[in-house]
Amino acid sequence: MNSPKRRLFAGALALTLVAAACGSDDDSSEETGDTSAPTEETGSASGTLIGAGASSQAAGMQGWQAGFQAANPDATVEYDPIGSGGGRETFLSGGSDFAGSDAALKDDEFEQSKDRCAGDQGAINLPHYISPIAIPYNLPSIEGSTVNLTPELVAGIFANEITNWTDPAIAEINPDIEFPDLAVNPVHRSDDSGTTENFTDYMAQTAPDIWTYGPIEPWDVYGPGGGEGAPQTSGVVAAVAAGEGSIGYADASQIGELPAAAVGVAGEFVEFSPEAAGRIVDASERTGGRSEYDFAIEVNRNPDTADSYPIALVSYHIVCLEYEDQETADLVKAFMTYVGSEQGQADGAAAAGSAPISAEVRAEILESIDQISVAG
Repeated sequence: MNSPKRRLFAGALALTLVAAACGSDDDSSEETGDTSAPTEETGSASGTLIGAGASSQAAGMQGWQAGFQAANPDATVEYDPIGSGGGRETFLSGGSDFAGSDAALKDDEFEQSKDRCAGDQGAINLPHYISPIAIPYNLPSIEGSTVNLTPELVAGIFANEITNWTDPAIAEINPDIEFPDLAVNPVHRSDDSGTTENFTDYMAQTAPDIWTYGPIEPWDVYGPGGGEGAPQTSGVVAAVAAGEGSIGYADASQIGELPAAAVGVAGEFVEFSPEAAGRIVDASERTGGRSEYDFAIEVNRNPDTADSYPIALVSYHIVCLEYEDQETADLVKAFMTYVGSEQGQADGAAAAGSAPISAEVRAEILESIDQISVAG
């Protein structure tokens, strides 16, 4: 790593880790230096590791806890899904050994981490969890067809500028679909939501002339009026399913039988899939300006190639580069090595429907994890 900010293998092919989650064989770990089996660190870890943070990772964390503890019977991993902000605060105050967060440490938080962590290197961000955000819709009269939506159409719908499914702009992009004369009902989250922040960041980056609100979390405070608000992912999915003509955004693993739109990427239309969403990290740049081992990224919602699905939540694990005692350093290093491994990513995907990170990114993150040590 010669530079803290550089292009991350844009367009690199992700390995089919979902197949690994389903039990298929994959020997690619030998080619990348990664490993599915417990390594020297992950085979003999012991002690109790405390984490807190993003609820988005809760299901994935259950898979990681089970997998890691099965390989390390003398180790216990505890995780409190109190939310990203609470997780960062708990970690920075010394109340946990690591944090889960849907946002990387802010500049002032990074400075705080130099005091919280041993040594003077502070904390680093590891993008271990990727969750595709689907755009489900309820149009039973066109069952069997997939609706294509450009970024401008997505933004127009959720900014309440496109109000009927017969709008000419929708018909132009979908010439083979006969849409019903039906009002569009855009459903949004009514609670503070990392899903909302990532979805609106997508619209802000790809259609800024239409979505002029920027990335937002509480929709009704800063966003446009109109549409229907519903609490949490389950509420959005239920509202879309209950109302013909409705459309929303939600964790792709939670939309059930609802169809989802394909979104415009690099002149083509891409449906969500774990593989395509997993490439979002490959297509993004590190923010830079901190440790060379930090992996905070500026998520690129405008990839150059149509092999990436750009609407996804990227969630981090935040850890110290140096800890006060050897046991904590070894335990954090072992757990993070497992989470970022092929097996760990497959276990997370099986538990949460998340998108595994690619082999190339796994190898780079492992270089950062290898630097975790005890101070002095």
